Amino acid sequence: MGRFMKCWGVLLVLGMAMILAACGETETGGSQDGEKLHVVTTISQIGEPLSVIGGDKITVESLMGPSVDPHLYNPTQRDIQKLGDADIIFYSGLHLEANMVDMFASIGETKPVMAMGDAIPEDELLTDENGAIDPHIWFDIDLWRKGLTAAVEQLKESSPENADFFEENKQAYFAELDALKQEAEKLSEIPKEHRFLVTAHDAFGYFGRLHDLEVIGLQGLSTESEVGVADINNTIAIIKEYNVPAIFVESSINQNTIQAVIEGAQSDGVDVSIGGELYSDAMGQPGTEEGTYIGMYRHNISTIYKALNQ
Repeated sequence: MGRFMKCWGVLLVLGMAMILAACGETETGGSQDGEKLHVVTTISQIGEPLSVIGGDKITVESLMGPSVDPHLYNPTQRDIQKLGDADIIFYSGLHLEANMVDMFASIGETKPVMAMGDAIPEDELLTDENGAIDPHIWFDIDLWRKGLTAAVEQLKESSPENADFFEENKQAYFAELDALKQEAEKLSEIPKEHRFLVTAHDAFGYFGRLHDLEVIGLQGLSTESEVGVADINNTIAIIKEYNVPAIFVESSINQNTIQAVIEGAQSDGVDVSIGGELYSDAMGQPGTEEGTYIGMYRHNISTIYKALNQ
């Protein structure tokens, strides 16, 4: 399987190179006078905020929509075409889009390609017990602000005539992020003994650090990792010891492991329920509140607060 995936990656890179040659991309990218910048992102957590900040000066496409797991995602031929047509590409990085790393390195030789994670100081990143970096940086509002700032600087460089417009919109959007962070302060009202956030995989480390919650993910940082019986039993033991009232499913992750924890806890005489669905690696449907970064984050705050503040 590993050899097959490696060959597939090589084919994708070759295909990308052919498309770029056919499209006649320049090495610098950027917009022509009067034309909108064409921005392509991997995840909507990047694309939606940039669409707000860029306004009518840019067009934004995100490759991965609702319920899509970026850890396991393999780009389609249509994705490759979109990347070839883009003026600028933004991706999360930190090994989130594990199957696209080589492709981005190749594309970066012909046009601007930026990883949001590159804008985060190394000492502010979280790592697991094996030293792997946690890529879910959008759950720390302050860190995501740094990533968006770097992205906006790239927009300014590619479209200098709109630099003031981008900066003004960025400041307005960041004011909304300040209000969101203030709204999240209500999580401090959750009783200390209930401040355990149990989810399907370890996507909420930055969220927990920012809001003082102990995070327990059955899978590791990536959904590629396996969940063993020991992981389930250890989680049940924590739920039992601290009388955790609720645990959470994720919109982009299979619910089977969470159901196994609930059934195991109940068979051990512990009453625990599903506290709701959280958005982790993917946002909600476009056109809904949860389809925006701020709306997705607000949904998670409200869901966690209601379930744990009992």
